[in-house]
Amino acid sequence: MQPYSEVVSSDWTAADIDLAAAQRRLVGRVHQTPLLHSRLLDRSAGVQLWLKAETFQRSGSFKARGAFNAALAGLDAGDHRGLLAVSSGNHGQAVALAAQELGLSATVIMPEDSSPAKFLAVAAYGATVVSDGVTATNREEIAADLARRSQLRMIHPHNDPLVIAGQSTVAGEIADQLASYRVHPSAVVVPVGGGGLLAGVCLALERSLPGVEVVGVEPASGDDAARSLAAGHLVTLETPPVTAADGARTLHLGSLCWEVIRKRVSRIVSVSDQDIAEAVWWLWTRTKLVVEPTGAMSVAAVLAAARGGQDPIVKDGSSVVCILSGGNCLPDQIEVLTGLRAQT
Repeated sequence: MQPYSEVVSSDWTAADIDLAAAQRRLVGRVHQTPLLHSRLLDRSAGVQLWLKAETFQRSGSFKARGAFNAALAGLDAGDHRGLLAVSSGNHGQAVALAAQELGLSATVIMPEDSSPAKFLAVAAYGATVVSDGVTATNREEIAADLARRSQLRMIHPHNDPLVIAGQSTVAGEIADQLASYRVHPSAVVVPVGGGGLLAGVCLALERSLPGVEVVGVEPASGDDAARSLAAGHLVTLETPPVTAADGARTLHLGSLCWEVIRKRVSRIVSVSDQDIAEAVWWLWTRTKLVVEPTGAMSVAAVLAAARGGQDPIVKDGSSVVCILSGGNCLPDQIEVLTGLRAQT
Protein backbone atom coordinates (compact mmCIF):
# COMPACT_ATOMS: atom_id res chain seq x y z
CA MET A 1 0.00 0.00 0.00
CA GLN A 2 1.15 3.57 -0.72
CA PRO A 3 -1.09 5.73 1.50
CA TYR A 4 0.88 8.94 1.05
CA SER A 5 0.90 9.16 -2.75
CA GLU A 6 -0.47 12.20 -4.55
CA VAL A 7 -3.25 10.23 -6.19
CA VAL A 8 -5.70 7.65 -4.93
CA SER A 9 -4.28 4.15 -5.21
CA SER A 10 -6.35 1.50 -6.99
CA ASP A 11 -4.52 -1.17 -4.96
CA TRP A 12 -6.10 -0.30 -1.60
CA THR A 13 -8.51 -2.79 -0.06
CA ALA A 14 -10.65 -2.87 3.06
CA ALA A 15 -7.77 -4.69 4.81
CA ASP A 16 -5.75 -1.44 4.65
CA ILE A 17 -8.29 0.41 6.83
CA ASP A 18 -6.80 0.38 10.35
CA LEU A 19 -9.56 1.39 12.76
CA ALA A 20 -7.55 0.85 15.94
CA ALA A 21 -4.67 3.06 14.77
CA ALA A 22 -7.12 5.85 13.92
CA GLN A 23 -8.70 5.68 17.34
CA ARG A 24 -5.28 6.03 18.98
CA ARG A 25 -4.19 8.93 16.77
CA LEU A 26 -7.31 10.98 17.32
CA VAL A 27 -7.20 11.02 21.11
CA GLY A 28 -7.11 14.71 22.08
CA ARG A 29 -7.37 15.83 18.45
CA VAL A 30 -11.13 15.65 17.87
CA HIS A 31 -14.19 16.02 20.07
CA GLN A 32 -16.34 13.21 21.36
CA THR A 33 -19.62 14.59 20.12
CA PRO A 34 -22.89 14.16 22.05
CA LEU A 35 -25.58 11.58 21.41
CA LEU A 36 -28.84 13.46 21.86
CA HIS A 37 -32.46 12.42 22.23
CA SER A 38 -35.69 14.31 21.56
CA ARG A 39 -39.11 13.03 22.67
CA LEU A 40 -40.79 15.39 20.20
CA LEU A 41 -38.88 13.81 17.34
CA ASP A 42 -39.77 10.38 18.70
CA ARG A 43 -43.44 11.19 18.34
CA SER A 44 -43.07 12.42 14.78
CA ALA A 45 -40.79 9.59 13.73
CA GLY A 46 -42.61 6.76 15.47
CA VAL A 47 -39.30 5.43 16.76
CA GLN A 48 -36.90 6.25 19.56
CA LEU A 49 -34.56 8.59 17.73
CA TRP A 50 -30.99 9.28 18.82
CA LEU A 51 -28.96 12.04 17.18
CA LYS A 52 -25.18 11.77 16.86
CA ALA A 53 -24.36 15.47 16.63
CA GLU A 54 -21.21 15.77 14.52
CA THR A 55 -22.37 19.36 14.08
CA PHE A 56 -20.35 19.97 17.28
CA GLN A 57 -17.21 18.38 15.86
CA ARG A 58 -14.10 20.48 15.23
CA SER A 59 -14.46 22.36 11.91
CA GLY A 60 -18.21 21.71 12.13
CA SER A 61 -18.43 18.21 10.68
CA PHE A 62 -17.29 14.59 10.96
CA LYS A 63 -14.64 15.35 8.34
CA ALA A 64 -12.16 16.43 11.02
CA ARG A 65 -11.77 12.80 12.04
CA GLY A 66 -10.54 11.57 8.66
CA ALA A 67 -8.47 14.66 7.95
CA PHE A 68 -6.58 14.54 11.24
CA ASN A 69 -6.01 10.80 10.99
CA ALA A 70 -4.58 11.08 7.48
CA ALA A 71 -2.44 14.11 8.30
CA LEU A 72 -1.06 12.56 11.48
CA ALA A 73 -0.32 9.25 9.75
CA GLY A 74 1.66 11.12 7.12
CA LEU A 75 3.75 12.88 9.75
CA ASP A 76 4.32 9.56 11.51
CA ALA A 77 5.75 8.29 8.22
CA GLY A 78 8.01 11.33 7.83
CA ASP A 79 5.92 13.05 5.14
CA HIS A 80 5.99 16.82 5.79
CA ARG A 81 4.62 18.01 2.45
CA GLY A 82 1.84 20.55 2.33
CA LEU A 83 -1.68 19.14 2.24
CA LEU A 84 -4.07 19.30 -0.70
CA ALA A 85 -7.81 18.69 -0.55
CA VAL A 86 -10.70 18.49 -3.00
CA SER A 87 -13.89 19.61 -1.32
CA SER A 88 -17.28 21.29 -1.49
CA GLY A 89 -16.34 22.72 1.90
CA ASN A 90 -16.40 20.47 4.95
CA HIS A 91 -13.43 18.29 4.04
CA GLY A 92 -11.54 21.41 3.01
CA GLN A 93 -12.17 23.02 6.39
CA ALA A 94 -11.06 19.87 8.17
CA VAL A 95 -7.83 19.54 6.18
CA ALA A 96 -7.11 23.26 6.61
CA LEU A 97 -7.61 22.96 10.38
CA ALA A 98 -5.39 19.88 10.60
CA ALA A 99 -2.67 21.56 8.55
CA GLN A 100 -2.81 24.71 10.66
CA GLU A 101 -2.55 22.75 13.90
CA LEU A 102 0.23 20.49 12.66
CA GLY A 103 2.36 23.22 11.08
CA LEU A 104 1.70 22.32 7.44
CA SER A 105 0.44 24.33 4.49
CA ALA A 106 -2.95 23.58 2.97
CA THR A 107 -4.44 24.11 -0.49
CA VAL A 108 -8.11 23.37 -1.12
CA ILE A 109 -9.72 22.91 -4.56
CA MET A 110 -13.38 23.98 -4.35
CA PRO A 111 -16.03 24.23 -7.09
CA GLU A 112 -17.02 27.78 -7.94
CA ASP A 113 -20.59 27.17 -6.74
CA SER A 114 -19.57 26.00 -3.26
CA SER A 115 -21.28 27.46 -0.21
CA PRO A 116 -20.00 30.99 0.57
CA ALA A 117 -19.90 30.07 4.25
CA LYS A 118 -17.59 27.17 3.48
CA PHE A 119 -15.32 29.29 1.24
CA LEU A 120 -14.86 31.75 4.08
CA ALA A 121 -14.30 29.06 6.68
CA VAL A 122 -11.63 27.27 4.64
CA ALA A 123 -9.76 30.54 4.13
CA ALA A 124 -10.14 31.44 7.80
CA TYR A 125 -8.20 28.31 8.74
CA GLY A 126 -5.32 29.63 6.64
CA ALA A 127 -5.69 27.50 3.50
CA THR A 128 -5.15 28.68 -0.05
CA VAL A 129 -8.45 28.24 -1.93
CA VAL A 130 -8.42 27.45 -5.66
CA SER A 131 -11.85 27.78 -7.28
CA ASP A 132 -11.56 29.61 -10.63
CA GLY A 133 -12.88 27.28 -13.32
CA VAL A 134 -13.36 24.45 -10.83
CA THR A 135 -16.49 22.29 -11.16
CA ALA A 136 -17.70 19.10 -9.51
CA THR A 137 -16.63 17.16 -12.60
CA ASN A 138 -13.07 18.51 -13.07
CA ARG A 139 -11.97 19.19 -9.48
CA GLU A 140 -10.13 15.92 -8.92
CA GLU A 141 -8.24 16.23 -12.21
CA ILE A 142 -7.19 19.78 -11.27
CA ALA A 143 -6.11 18.60 -7.83
CA ALA A 144 -4.07 15.67 -9.13
CA ASP A 145 -2.24 17.97 -11.55
CA LEU A 146 -1.53 20.52 -8.82
CA ALA A 147 -0.32 17.80 -6.45
CA ARG A 148 2.23 16.64 -9.02
CA ARG A 149 3.42 20.13 -9.97
CA SER A 150 3.68 21.51 -6.45
CA GLN A 151 4.69 18.35 -4.58
CA LEU A 152 1.65 18.43 -2.32
CA ARG A 153 0.15 15.48 -0.48
CA MET A 154 -3.45 14.92 -1.51
CA ILE A 155 -5.87 13.82 1.21
CA HIS A 156 -8.90 12.52 -0.63
CA PRO A 157 -12.28 13.38 0.95
CA HIS A 158 -13.41 9.76 1.10
CA ASN A 159 -11.48 7.29 -1.05
CA ASP A 160 -8.52 6.84 1.30
CA PRO A 161 -8.11 4.10 3.95
CA LEU A 162 -6.80 6.63 6.46
CA VAL A 163 -9.78 8.92 5.95
CA ILE A 164 -12.26 6.05 6.19
CA ALA A 165 -10.56 4.81 9.35
CA GLY A 166 -10.82 8.26 10.88
CA GLN A 167 -14.53 8.48 10.07
CA SER A 168 -15.08 5.07 11.68
CA THR A 169 -14.47 6.61 15.11
CA VAL A 170 -17.94 8.18 14.91
CA ALA A 171 -19.43 4.70 15.17
CA GLY A 172 -17.10 3.67 17.96
CA GLU A 173 -18.38 6.57 20.02
CA ILE A 174 -21.99 5.74 19.18
CA ALA A 175 -21.54 2.18 20.45
CA ASP A 176 -19.99 3.36 23.73
CA GLN A 177 -22.63 6.04 24.27
CA LEU A 178 -25.53 3.68 23.55
CA ALA A 179 -24.09 1.17 26.02
CA SER A 180 -24.19 3.82 28.75
CA TYR A 181 -27.92 4.28 28.03
CA ARG A 182 -28.45 0.51 27.73
CA VAL A 183 -29.89 0.97 24.26
CA HIS A 184 -29.38 -1.43 21.36
CA PRO A 185 -30.57 0.21 18.13
CA SER A 186 -32.15 -1.52 15.17
CA ALA A 187 -30.44 0.76 12.69
CA VAL A 188 -27.90 3.54 12.24
CA VAL A 189 -28.79 5.97 9.46
CA VAL A 190 -25.92 7.69 7.65
CA PRO A 191 -25.80 10.53 5.06
CA VAL A 192 -24.00 9.46 1.88
CA GLY A 193 -21.91 11.51 -0.52
CA GLY A 194 -18.67 9.85 -1.56
CA GLY A 195 -19.20 7.08 0.98
CA GLY A 196 -16.30 7.57 3.40
CA LEU A 197 -18.50 8.02 6.47
CA LEU A 198 -20.81 5.16 5.51
CA ALA A 199 -17.88 2.81 4.90
CA GLY A 200 -16.23 3.72 8.20
CA VAL A 201 -19.47 3.29 10.14
CA CYS A 202 -20.06 -0.13 8.56
CA LEU A 203 -16.61 -1.39 9.49
CA ALA A 204 -16.78 -0.12 13.07
CA LEU A 205 -20.32 -1.31 13.79
CA GLU A 206 -19.78 -4.84 12.52
CA ARG A 207 -17.29 -5.13 15.40
CA SER A 208 -18.98 -3.06 18.12
CA LEU A 209 -22.71 -3.55 17.35
CA PRO A 210 -22.99 -6.68 15.19
CA GLY A 211 -26.41 -7.21 13.68
CA VAL A 212 -27.35 -3.52 13.59
CA GLU A 213 -28.52 -2.45 10.14
CA VAL A 214 -26.64 0.44 8.54
CA VAL A 215 -28.86 2.48 6.21
CA GLY A 216 -27.44 5.06 3.81
CA VAL A 217 -29.33 8.19 2.73
CA GLU A 218 -28.68 10.32 -0.35
CA PRO A 219 -30.58 13.03 -2.24
CA ALA A 220 -33.16 11.81 -4.74
CA SER A 221 -31.44 13.75 -7.51
CA GLY A 222 -28.14 12.01 -6.75
CA ASP A 223 -29.05 8.39 -6.10
CA ASP A 224 -25.89 6.85 -7.52
CA ALA A 225 -25.24 4.78 -4.38
CA ALA A 226 -28.71 3.22 -4.45
CA ARG A 227 -28.32 2.53 -8.16
CA SER A 228 -24.95 0.94 -7.49
CA LEU A 229 -26.41 -1.41 -4.89
CA ALA A 230 -29.26 -2.35 -7.23
CA ALA A 231 -26.92 -2.93 -10.18
CA GLY A 232 -24.20 -4.72 -8.22
CA HIS A 233 -21.51 -2.46 -9.64
CA LEU A 234 -20.38 1.15 -9.20
CA VAL A 235 -22.68 3.58 -11.02
CA THR A 236 -21.56 7.08 -12.03
CA LEU A 237 -23.98 9.96 -12.61
CA GLU A 238 -23.63 11.91 -15.83
CA THR A 239 -24.04 15.33 -14.16
CA PRO A 240 -23.69 16.60 -10.57
CA PRO A 241 -26.95 16.39 -8.60
CA VAL A 242 -28.95 19.59 -8.18
CA THR A 243 -29.73 19.57 -4.46
CA ALA A 244 -29.49 21.69 -1.33
CA ALA A 245 -27.36 18.89 0.13
CA ASP A 246 -24.10 20.29 -1.20
CA GLY A 247 -22.00 17.65 0.57
CA ALA A 248 -23.72 14.96 -1.50
CA ARG A 249 -23.21 16.38 -4.99
CA THR A 250 -20.77 13.61 -5.85
CA LEU A 251 -20.97 11.68 -9.11
CA HIS A 252 -20.20 8.28 -7.59
CA LEU A 253 -18.99 6.50 -4.49
CA GLY A 254 -15.27 6.12 -3.98
CA SER A 255 -14.03 2.78 -5.30
CA LEU A 256 -12.63 1.75 -1.91
CA CYS A 257 -15.80 2.96 -0.16
CA TRP A 258 -17.85 0.89 -2.60
CA GLU A 259 -15.83 -2.22 -1.82
CA VAL A 260 -16.80 -1.85 1.83
CA ILE A 261 -20.39 -0.70 1.31
CA ARG A 262 -21.51 -3.29 -1.24
CA LYS A 263 -20.82 -6.14 1.19
CA ARG A 264 -22.27 -4.52 4.30
CA VAL A 265 -25.17 -2.20 3.39
CA SER A 266 -28.52 -3.68 2.46
CA ARG A 267 -30.38 -0.42 1.87
CA ILE A 268 -29.70 3.08 0.62
CA VAL A 269 -32.77 5.30 0.56
CA SER A 270 -33.25 8.68 -1.07
CA VAL A 271 -34.88 11.88 0.16
CA SER A 272 -36.19 14.92 -1.68
CA ASP A 273 -35.09 18.46 -0.92
CA GLN A 274 -38.54 18.94 0.58
CA ASP A 275 -37.86 16.04 2.96
CA ILE A 276 -34.53 17.64 3.84
CA ALA A 277 -36.24 20.99 4.47
CA GLU A 278 -38.67 19.32 6.85
CA ALA A 279 -35.80 17.75 8.79
CA VAL A 280 -33.75 20.95 8.93
CA TRP A 281 -36.82 22.80 10.22
CA TRP A 282 -37.51 20.17 12.88
CA LEU A 283 -33.93 20.08 14.09
CA TRP A 284 -33.66 23.86 14.17
CA THR A 285 -36.97 24.69 15.85
CA ARG A 286 -37.53 21.68 18.11
CA THR A 287 -34.05 20.55 19.13
CA LYS A 288 -32.25 23.90 18.64
CA LEU A 289 -29.62 22.27 16.42
CA VAL A 290 -28.25 24.01 13.33
CA VAL A 291 -27.72 21.19 10.85
CA GLU A 292 -26.75 21.72 7.23
CA PRO A 293 -28.91 20.05 4.56
CA THR A 294 -26.52 17.15 3.95
CA GLY A 295 -26.25 16.50 7.66
CA ALA A 296 -30.02 16.40 8.06
CA MET A 297 -30.60 13.72 5.41
CA SER A 298 -30.58 10.95 8.02
CA VAL A 299 -33.43 12.52 9.98
CA ALA A 300 -35.18 13.40 6.72
CA ALA A 301 -35.30 9.71 5.82
CA VAL A 302 -36.81 8.68 9.14
CA LEU A 303 -39.43 11.45 9.09
CA ALA A 304 -40.32 10.73 5.45
CA ALA A 305 -40.81 7.07 6.30
CA ALA A 306 -43.07 8.02 9.23
CA ARG A 307 -45.21 10.10 6.84
CA GLY A 308 -45.52 7.13 4.52
CA GLY A 309 -43.25 8.64 1.90
CA GLN A 310 -41.09 5.52 1.74
CA ASP A 311 -40.66 2.12 3.37
CA PRO A 312 -40.14 2.28 7.16
CA ILE A 313 -36.53 2.49 8.29
CA VAL A 314 -37.40 0.21 11.23
CA LYS A 315 -40.52 -1.02 13.00
CA ASP A 316 -42.44 1.30 15.33
CA GLY A 317 -40.97 1.53 18.79
CA SER A 318 -37.44 0.57 17.74
CA SER A 319 -34.39 2.69 18.44
CA VAL A 320 -32.63 4.40 15.56
CA VAL A 321 -29.45 6.48 15.50
CA CYS A 322 -29.24 9.29 12.95
CA ILE A 323 -25.82 10.75 12.27
CA LEU A 324 -26.00 14.54 11.82
CA SER A 325 -22.88 14.81 9.72
CA GLY A 326 -22.31 18.58 9.78
CA GLY A 327 -23.61 22.03 10.60
CA ASN A 328 -21.76 24.39 8.28
CA CYS A 329 -24.40 26.63 6.74
CA LEU A 330 -25.54 30.24 6.74
CA PRO A 331 -28.82 31.60 8.17
CA ASP A 332 -30.08 32.41 4.68
CA GLN A 333 -29.67 28.76 3.67
CA ILE A 334 -31.89 27.78 6.60
CA GLU A 335 -34.35 30.50 5.55
CA VAL A 336 -34.51 29.16 1.99
CA LEU A 337 -35.06 25.62 3.22
CA THR A 338 -37.72 26.56 5.73
CA GLY A 339 -39.43 28.55 2.96
CA LEU A 340 -39.35 25.40 0.84
CA ARG A 341 -40.93 23.50 3.71
CA ALA A 342 -43.73 26.07 3.98
CA GLN A 343 -44.63 25.46 0.34
CA THR A 344 -45.09 21.72 0.83
